[in-house]
Amino acid sequence: MGTGKSSVGTKVAERLNRQFVDMDREIEKLTGMTISELFRRFGEVRFRSEETLMAKKVAAQNDLVVATGGGIILDQKNMELLRSNGTIVCLVADPEEIFQRVRRKRGTRPLLKKNLTVDDIIAMLEERQPLYDQAEIKIHTSGRNIDSVVEDIINRVSQEPGVL
Repeated sequence: MGTGKSSVGTKVAERLNRQFVDMDREIEKLTGMTISELFRRFGEVRFRSEETLMAKKVAAQNDLVVATGGGIILDQKNMELLRSNGTIVCLVADPEEIFQRVRRKRGTRPLLKKNLTVDDIIAMLEERQPLYDQAEIKIHTSGRNIDSVVEDIINRVSQEPGVL
């Protein structure tokens, strides 16, 4: 969350002439609700179920650039689905920069509490670190412009066997 998945993913897709899929936006289209509304009305379990269904859908397609929600990694099945037909790229940012990026969007991010602090973000990142470590490629986005991150991703992914 707040590392640039959607912004960067859009540009990577443009550069590679591929379709971009933002899983959260697709879930919103499918359910007719915003992610926040889905969480509020049906809870996290329902959202995670929709997320897994979307992971199955995108994993069955080729030539996509997919931005997942930050919590997709919480279910190992999702990682296996996505890895089955692609390369997992994890965008990483400093907790302070994530805080600056997400605090403006707190109302649209259901897992962020009202009085979010940098320490809360650090705790979430530390808890999820072993899951993030499963990504084939990690790209740091803090203090970088989108174009340099995009170039880095394309260069790194092109070195993966059977990719691009």
